[in-house]
Amino acid sequence: MTPAAQSAKAEEICRLAPVVPVLVVEDMTSAAPLARALVAGGLPALEVTLRTPAALDAIRAMAGVEGGVVGAGTLISPADVKAAKAAGARFGVSPGATDSLLRACEDEGLPLLPGAATATEVMALLERGYTVQKFFPAEASGGAPALAAIGAPIPQVRFCPTGGIGPANVGNYLKLANVLCVGGSWVAPKDRVAAGDWAAITALAREAAALRA
Repeated sequence: MTPAAQSAKAEEICRLAPVVPVLVVEDMTSAAPLARALVAGGLPALEVTLRTPAALDAIRAMAGVEGGVVGAGTLISPADVKAAKAAGARFGVSPGATDSLLRACEDEGLPLLPGAATATEVMALLERGYTVQKFFPAEASGGAPALAAIGAPIPQVRFCPTGGIGPANVGNYLKLANVLCVGGSWVAPKDRVAAGDWAAITALAREAAALRA
C-alpha cells in the first residue's frame, strides 16, 4: 500500500468525526461495550493504544462492533504493525516515524497516521508521500499556534493533532485549515469505563461529535 493510498484512507477515516477517541484499554471485557458507546455517540473511528497487555484483544473485540472503525495506536515497530493488522486494526497511528515502521505499514497494507512534531519531520514524510499526518505531542510541541505556523509553508499536509487536547482547547485546533480531526482521551474517562457507565460515555461522545456540526 503506497503512502499516498494510506493517506487517502487516513483522511477518509479522519473525516468520520471531529474527534478520534484515544483509548487505553486495561480490561478487554470492556472493549466492545466501550466501542458501542462511542459509536452510538457519533465517534466511529477508535484508536486503541498498544500500551496494555489487553490492547490486541481489545482491538479484536472492537473490530466486530457495527459502525466502528478500530485502529491501533502507539505503533513503534514492524512487529507492532503485523500484530495490529492481524488483530483487525483498519488503521495505525504512530508517535513518530522510522523507515522500518513506514515500510512495514506499506508492506502490510495498513493505513498509517505517522507522527511528526517539526517542519523537518513533516517534510520528510511528505517527501515519502504521506499527506495526512499526526501532530504529536501537540500541546508540548507548541499547540495550535505551532501547527498553524507549519501549515503556512506546508499547506498540502493535513493533521490529526494528539497530546494534551481536551474540551478547553480542542476548538483551537479544529478551527485550523490543516486539521482534519483531533485525537483525545477525554471522551472515555477511566472512572466511567471502570464503572461501566456507557451512557455517560455516549453523552461525552455526542458532545464531541457535535464540535463541527
